[in-house]
Order: sequence, then C-alpha cells, then structure tokens
Amino acid sequence: MDKTTSGWIYGMTGVLIFSGSLPATRVAVMDFDPVFLTVARAAIAGILALCLLLAFREKRPVRSDIIPLAVVALGCVVGFPLLTALALKHVTSAHSIVFIGLLPLATAIFGVLRGGERPRPAFWLFSAIGSAIVCGYALAQGISASPVGDLLMLAAILVCGLGYAEGAVLSRRLGGWQVISWALVLSLPVMIALCLFTMPQAIGGIGEPAWIGLIYVSLFSMLIGFVFWYRGLAQGGIAAVGQLQLLQPFFGLALAATLLKESVSWSMLAVTLGVVCCVVGAKKFAR
Repeated sequence: MDKTTSGWIYGMTGVLIFSGSLPATRVAVMDFDPVFLTVARAAIAGILALCLLLAFREKRPVRSDIIPLAVVALGCVVGFPLLTALALKHVTSAHSIVFIGLLPLATAIFGVLRGGERPRPAFWLFSAIGSAIVCGYALAQGISASPVGDLLMLAAILVCGLGYAEGAVLSRRLGGWQVISWALVLSLPVMIALCLFTMPQAIGGIGEPAWIGLIYVSLFSMLIGFVFWYRGLAQGGIAAVGQLQLLQPFFGLALAATLLKESVSWSMLAVTLGVVCCVVGAKKFAR
C-alpha cells in the first residue's frame, strides 16, 4: 500500500472518530460546565498520554519543537474543545456540525502557510465551493438560531485548522501519536489545576449520559482520534487528507439524529451533501 492511500485510510478513521465529538460534547455540557469539560478531557487524556510516552520511552522533543507543540495544545487541546463546548450551550450539535465543513479550507490554508504545500488552483475552487455552501447555511440559519453560537464555532474552526496543520508538520518528525501526546503533556499541569478548581461540587448529580460524553471526548476525541488523524495528514498531505473533514458533518448529523434524537432538517442534509460532493474534486487537484 502506497503512502498516499495509507494516509487517506488513517485520515478517514480519524474523521469517523471525530464525528462523535460534537454529539458527545452536547450531551456532556447538559450537566458539566463547558470550562470544566474542556480541562477535564485534556487532563484525562494528558495522563494517559504521559503513561504512553513513559511506557514506550519516547525521546523528549527538542527545544525548537516546543513552540509548535504549544500551538497544537492551544488549538486542539484547549481552543477547539472550549469554543465548541461554549457554542453548544447556544446551538444544537446538529447545527454546529455543519460548521465542520469549514475545517478543510482552514486546514488547507494553514497547510500552505505552515506546511509549505502548494495545491493546484482547481483545488481551491472546490474547497471554496464547499466552504461557501456552509457559510450560506450559517448566514441563513445562524442569526435566527444563535449568532453567539455561530461565532464561537467559527473561532473554533480557525484555531483547530492551525492546530491540525502545525501538528501534521511535527508528525513528519515526531510521529502522529507522539505529537498529540506531547501537546497534552505540555498542557497537563495547567489542565489538572484548572480541573480541580472548576470541578462541580455536586458530582452525584451528574447524569450517566454526561459521564459517557466526557469519557468519549477524553479518550477518542482528545487522544485516539488524533493518532490516526495526524498520521493521515503527514502521509497523505495536509490539504488533500484535510478534505476528508467534508465528510464529518454527514457522520455527525447521523449520530445527532440517532443518539440525541435531534431534528435534522432538509437544509442541513442539503448542505452536507453539497460539501461531500466537493471532496471528490478537491482530492483530484490537491497536488
């Protein structure tokens, strides 16, 4: 199997895992404070990452890797989880999932800026069309739903795209799971302190669905998904594999409808199908 194909397989696995993140976060913030959920998921994943690094006796990153790892931590460990958790206080997971269609464009732009990739002009056309469909949906539905929630989701997309691109560049040297593990460990002392500070007083009042949501975002969204995702980006190309995120809304909407019984409108499905169609064209001209 060539590296490009392998990269797409790893990337698709990561997308499937990430598709459950927003529905799980939506369930968790029903009982947990968004700030506590953010730091708790990072602390749990960080402890597991530290155990993995010690078990496999991984080399410590060199000094020049610290700033890029900090960018990954700020974008993927703190920024995206916190901003999406805050957004989900205002909008449903089905509504917020549509914004994930903007992630491929954000990731591709940062892939050019940070990864030195140069996709062909046609790639940008397909990527822009997919993003325009999402933006059109946001403009039509976002104001009536929640402007605050939509702005928080847009901010989350930007910081996440930067974190994805920066992590993919590092993965070429450090390895996929090592990058997210070191980013988690780098932020672990602060996350543990904030976790203890923001811990809810009445733990017994937290429902079982919220605990399941916390476990999912801690293990799968914060650690396991990134193992596959960063390896896919590093092997298949940041801009190319990043277009797989256009499929994430489709899987996420299915989960939101199935597990959370949320309403999925025809407009949401139309947006999702539109951006899915764009991934074929974008993939063809990514390199």
